Amino acid sequence: MAIYEKFIGRNRDSFESLEDAQKNYKITYPDNFNYAFDVIDELAKTKPNKLAMIWVSKDETEEKRFTFRDLMKLSNKAANYFISLGIKKGDKVLLVLKRSYLFWISMLALHKIGAIGIQATHMLMYHDYTYRCQAANIKAVIITGDGDPADRFEECSKDCPSVSIKITTLDKHLSGWHNFEEEYEACSDVFERPTGDAATKATDIMLLSFTSGTNDYPKMVLHDFTYPLGHIVTGVFWHRVVDGGVHFTISDTGWLKSLWGKFYGQWLGESAVLVYDFEKFNADKILGIMEKYKVTTFCVPPTMYRLLLQSDVSKYDLSSLVHCNAAGEALNPEIFNTWKAATGLEIYEGFGQTETTCCIATLYGYDKPKSGSIGKSALGYQTEIVNEDGQLCMPGEVGEICIKATLDNKPCGLCCGYYNNPEATAESWRDGYYHTGDKAFIDENKKIQYVGRNDDVIKSSGYRIGPFEVESVLLEHPAVLEVAVTGIPDPVRGFNVKATIVVKNGYVESDELKKELQDYVKHNTAPYKYPRVIEFVKELPKTFNGKIRRTEIRQADIAKYNAEHGTHIM
Repeated sequence: MAIYEKFIGRNRDSFESLEDAQKNYKITYPDNFNYAFDVIDELAKTKPNKLAMIWVSKDETEEKRFTFRDLMKLSNKAANYFISLGIKKGDKVLLVLKRSYLFWISMLALHKIGAIGIQATHMLMYHDYTYRCQAANIKAVIITGDGDPADRFEECSKDCPSVSIKITTLDKHLSGWHNFEEEYEACSDVFERPTGDAATKATDIMLLSFTSGTNDYPKMVLHDFTYPLGHIVTGVFWHRVVDGGVHFTISDTGWLKSLWGKFYGQWLGESAVLVYDFEKFNADKILGIMEKYKVTTFCVPPTMYRLLLQSDVSKYDLSSLVHCNAAGEALNPEIFNTWKAATGLEIYEGFGQTETTCCIATLYGYDKPKSGSIGKSALGYQTEIVNEDGQLCMPGEVGEICIKATLDNKPCGLCCGYYNNPEATAESWRDGYYHTGDKAFIDENKKIQYVGRNDDVIKSSGYRIGPFEVESVLLEHPAVLEVAVTGIPDPVRGFNVKATIVVKNGYVESDELKKELQDYVKHNTAPYKYPRVIEFVKELPKTFNGKIRRTEIRQADIAKYNAEHGTHIM
C-alpha cells in the first residue's frame, strides 16, 4: 500500500469515474499531522532503502542519491543543529538555497521543529531582502554559498534587525555567519518527536510564502501543516507519479512550485524526485538528463516545452516517460501537438496559486486533455465560475474562478489567509468563497477555459511578476517621473515585462536611457523582473481620480500583437 492511501483510504485507481472521485475523495489525518514525521519518517521505517531523491550537480560531475532513511537521519541532524542555534517552534526562517539538496533537509528539519519555512529566490536584491525580513519578522536565514546571495544579504543585514541567526553553505566563510555543513555534521541523527508545548498541531502555520505584488508589496500567504496533504492531488493524481519511478519538475526552490513538484505529492506517491542543480536552462542538457535518469513523469511551464522543442527531441531516448504536465501559463495548441508528435504523450494541464494546491486539473484516467482547457475541479476542491453579482456564470460567460470554502471550513491545501493583512484576507475570503482573482469560463464540455488575471500580475517564462515592485524601483531613478509596468505578449516567454515611462524634464528619451533603466532594475531588485521592453510616452492613461490605467496599456499592446500575429490572446 502506498503511503498516500493512509490519508484517503483507497488507491487512486479505485474510483469508477471523475464524478465518483470528486464525490468520494476525502482526506483524513490526525490532529497532530506533521509531514516530516508521518510521511518521511514513516517511509524511513517501513521502506528505508527506497530511493527518494537523485541530486545532480550543475556540471553533472557529482551525483547524490538519498533514500527515505537518509532523509530522516539528515533532517534529524539539521533539526538538532537548528535548535542548538536557537531556532524554535514558530520562528520564521528564510531559505535561499537554489537547487541544493540541503533545501529538502532544511525544510524537513523546520517541519520537525515547528518553525515556519519561507522560500526565496537567490536573485533577490537589497529591496527584496529588507522588505521580506521586516514584513515577516524573520529570525534566521539559510543562504547558499554558491555565488553571491549571502554577500548581498550581508550588505543589507543592518536593515534586517530581526535576523539574529545567519547560516551559509559550501564553506563560504563570512564573519558572523554559521557554516551549515561543517557544523551540522557534528549533530546527532536522532530526533525525538516533540511533545507538550513544543509539539505541532495540524492547524499550526508551517509555511509563509510571498505572492507577486500588484498595487502594493507582496502579500504573505500562510499555510498550515495540512498543506502537504493537499498535494496528494498534485503528485498522485495530476502528475500521476509512478511508485518507484523518477519525477522531474524544473523549478528552483525559491518558488512554491518546487513544493508542488519536488516534495510533498511526489513522496506521498513514493516516487523519487530528480533535482538537477543547473544555472541556466539548456534544452539539450535537460533532455540528456531525462534520458540518463529514465524520468517517468515530467512537469514544466509551457515556455520550457517550447524551448525543449527547439532541440531535436528525437535524438534522446525518452521511452521511460509515461506522463507529462504543464501549468503556470496558457498551453499553446502548437506546443501540445508538437510534443505529442515527438514523444507520443499528451500534456495534462492544471491550475493553482501560491494560495492553493492543484485546484483545477485534467486528470489522467478520468478525463482527456483539450486544447485551451485547464480541466475541471480537482479532487477535494469545489471550484465555480462566479460573476460580479456573486452568481454562477452560464456556460461561455467569463467570471472569476472561486473556491467554495470559508476560513473555518476549507480543503487541505488552501491557505489560511495573509499574515498581518486582515484587509486582504477579508477581500479574498467572502460570500462563502475564496476568490482567486483569475478569470475563466466553462465551455460546452463543462471544462474550464482560462482567460487571465483580474489584477496585473505578469506571467513570464514561469515567473509571476507583480508590477508594483518594478515600478517602485524605477521611480527611484532620477530620470523617471511616472511609470506603468505591464505584460506584453511574447512568442517565447508568454509575456515580457514592459515599462511605459514618462521622463522628467531635462532627460532625453534614448536607447542609452533604456539600457540604463534596465540595468538599474537588475541591480535593485531580482533581475528576472527587469523590463525587456521600455516605451517612452508623454503621459500615462489615468482614471478620473488620477489612478494609472495599466489595463488600457496592456489591452492596446495585446490588440496590436493579435493583429500582427493573427492570434487571439485575451
